[in-house]
Amino acid sequence: MDTGWTLRAPDGNEYPATVPGCVHTDLMAAGAIEDPHLGDNEARTQWIGWADWRYRTRFVAEHAPGDQVDLVFHGLDTVAAVSLNGTPLGRTENMHRGYRFPIAALLAPPDDEAGDETAADETAADEAAPAEAAGVDAAAFEEAAGPAVNELVVEFASAERFAEARSAETGGPRPNPFGRTYPAIRKMACNFGWDWGPDLVTAGIWRPVEVHRWRIARLDEVRPVMRHDEDGWTVEVTVDLVYAGDPASVTVTARVAGAQASVQTAGRTAVLRLAVDSPDLWWPTGYGEQPLYWLRVDVRRDGEVLDEWRRRVGFRTVELDTSPDEIGSAFVLRVNGRPVFARGVNWIPDDTFVTRVGPARYRERLGQALAANVNLVRVWGGGLYESDAFYDVCDELGLLVWQDFPFACAAYAEDERLAAEVEAEARENIVRLCPHPSLILWNGNNENIWGWFDWDWQASLAGRTWGERYYLELLPRLVARLDPSRPYWPGSPYSGSMDIHPNDDRHGVSHVWDVWNEKDYLAYRQRTPRFVAEFGYEGPPTWSTYRRGIGDTGGMHQKALDGNAKLERGLTEHFGKAGDFDDWLFLTQLIQARAIQVGVTHFRSAQPRCMGTIWWQLNDCWPGPSWAVVDGDGRRKPAWYALRDAYRPRSLSIQPADSGLKLVLVNDTDLPWTGTATVSRYDFDGTVRASRELVVDCAPRGVRRVPLDNVVTDPERPDRELLRATLAEATVPGPAPAPGSISGPAPILGPGSVSGLAPADWFYLPDRELSYPPAEFEVEGRPVPDGWEVDVHAATLLRDVCLFPDRLDSSSTVDHMLVTLLPGEHARFRVRSTTPLPGADLGRSPVLRCANDAQR
Repeated sequence: MDTGWTLRAPDGNEYPATVPGCVHTDLMAAGAIEDPHLGDNEARTQWIGWADWRYRTRFVAEHAPGDQVDLVFHGLDTVAAVSLNGTPLGRTENMHRGYRFPIAALLAPPDDEAGDETAADETAADEAAPAEAAGVDAAAFEEAAGPAVNELVVEFASAERFAEARSAETGGPRPNPFGRTYPAIRKMACNFGWDWGPDLVTAGIWRPVEVHRWRIARLDEVRPVMRHDEDGWTVEVTVDLVYAGDPASVTVTARVAGAQASVQTAGRTAVLRLAVDSPDLWWPTGYGEQPLYWLRVDVRRDGEVLDEWRRRVGFRTVELDTSPDEIGSAFVLRVNGRPVFARGVNWIPDDTFVTRVGPARYRERLGQALAANVNLVRVWGGGLYESDAFYDVCDELGLLVWQDFPFACAAYAEDERLAAEVEAEARENIVRLCPHPSLILWNGNNENIWGWFDWDWQASLAGRTWGERYYLELLPRLVARLDPSRPYWPGSPYSGSMDIHPNDDRHGVSHVWDVWNEKDYLAYRQRTPRFVAEFGYEGPPTWSTYRRGIGDTGGMHQKALDGNAKLERGLTEHFGKAGDFDDWLFLTQLIQARAIQVGVTHFRSAQPRCMGTIWWQLNDCWPGPSWAVVDGDGRRKPAWYALRDAYRPRSLSIQPADSGLKLVLVNDTDLPWTGTATVSRYDFDGTVRASRELVVDCAPRGVRRVPLDNVVTDPERPDRELLRATLAEATVPGPAPAPGSISGPAPILGPGSVSGLAPADWFYLPDRELSYPPAEFEVEGRPVPDGWEVDVHAATLLRDVCLFPDRLDSSSTVDHMLVTLLPGEHARFRVRSTTPLPGADLGRSPVLRCANDAQR
């Protein structure tokens, strides 16, 4: 059912259509519009969201007398009327759920001749697609295609107009930061534009379509719950059945990990309990392995399999500890009874046109998260319940998933019509996703409770509903009934009670946005939340992505409120004015990377008071400036390397203390960490001004804070000195690198450095006040298989050395960035490229950059 579709435009032109897909991608494939992600094309395609569209196909459905035949849409985006052979089947208005229509009575009887005609029809359609890329006349297309047995039509009404009408019906527009009507429709909110993405309102059949033929009985819902007590593991499987007529006696069987249970029933629901003997536990990455077991369920009558279901599951427990303490109340995720510090990232839809994201793209992007030492991904509430392929990859990689329900930054009506849609989508997706062991938390919304408290909603709503009943009543009730082994939290941020401000750092979950909006990134050190689920600092994409996607229309892709001004504020505070575009690009990227390093190391050093950080954000959906560390073309920004370094399981940093400075070791492994730390204050010319050696140790999953001697730390010339801490580790074997991870820090060789763990540096003043020497260095490059090795030998201090090989080949990558070298040290970079590179250019600006360049 995913082939042979056509799309009719408002002007009557008809184009070949791809299902799953959307109007924008079909029009692009036909050459009818240019890519809305490039240049200023977004503005030229706004009309698409205001238009109506029709999808059509023809098919043969073989079935025997007595068969039930259902037409199943796994996702329609969004406002659609479905008809078969001219008979209406139903209307839809929710992107986040599927629809099933019985069609047996409407199907034309199949025969051999019809089958031949349909085969010819499909062949003609396939042949027509490339030949008519610019569009085909509808009558000519039908003549070429020939007659069809069954005609399926899906007519999409404008989501823009529907949302406006529904908004008016529920009392007028409700508050949201963009003045759009997205709260009135159950559709991906960020389709209507966000502060990092385009305003491109889509329509189309965005998930697969199938004809499901069945008889006697079928499985409607399967809900497995893993339980562990003193007697061991039990899998409780609740199965909801649908019958073709009156309920018939059937046998339902479940099998997993060598255990099996069966029940004979004629009821609508069956519950099976399987005792599983000592299964291997599923752990998040860095805590253990991720064994997965197939859970199979089938329903039979007289030995005949009528329907079957199978998913991979894992055995693990998860708890959310919010117990009160002397500070306020905790927010700690526990897996298999062990507290986990969340090294997280926020996930947005990876493409505006979500059907372009499949299993390979999920694996690439989530692999980039894993390689950055991430162990948790938050699926943000302005996007989607992602496809099963997303959660499958997280199951395999050991990435914990925090799943928002799709509500974001807005007040929502609670009228009966919208509430019914919310309940239907929530039920369907809770049931669909509950088998995945990676999923560890359901979250009611993003920032809506915060909005009610702080964003002047109450006056404008004047007593109208804003969604509170969803977050505090409906959703927790559904999770408790359908997925009782997982915790639910009403919102992010939220402090555990409507009597406490939702962004109170003493309780629950906080968002830290005052830094980007109002302050320098050093202000991260002024806050210590219990768990910070959003904090971020914007930066532009890589050069190759910028030139391909933005070009000379940079302002068109800046979506953040006063975003360019805030970038300039950070640039001015730390570097002054940029000399040219290349300087601006590098320095604003560098500031974003610095913000990550400061924020993450500060929050991690505050354990166990703070037990999680979720950087905003991992990924982008188009080429533009944003808070992402991986840009819209999938390239790693300097911020990605900073995140990887700050999230290393073993982290060494220098942090401010009540008086002076302290050395902080964070050991997020199961082995003790001991060694000798050398803390030295250097002149920029490499002269050691003062030095101390300290024997330090850090317990497994622990933090060690060591106050530093002011004699060592206090500079004589703060404008030309730095403090450096290195750690010579004892010979205790360390943890193996995570699967798919990129190798450790670039080897830094020379005085005061240790291979294997990057040193921790502390500079006393902003860059613009530092007396950096002009950068002097030598570069040696040699070709190796798949690229180059590049050695940078420092003759002077070089701060935050970065190599940007995409300047020479857009497909090339480098293994490290942000390396600071003292005179006499050198660093080795590995460049991977699919094409030969001019080796000499690898050592020249703008390919090779460092912070010293700002003072040229």
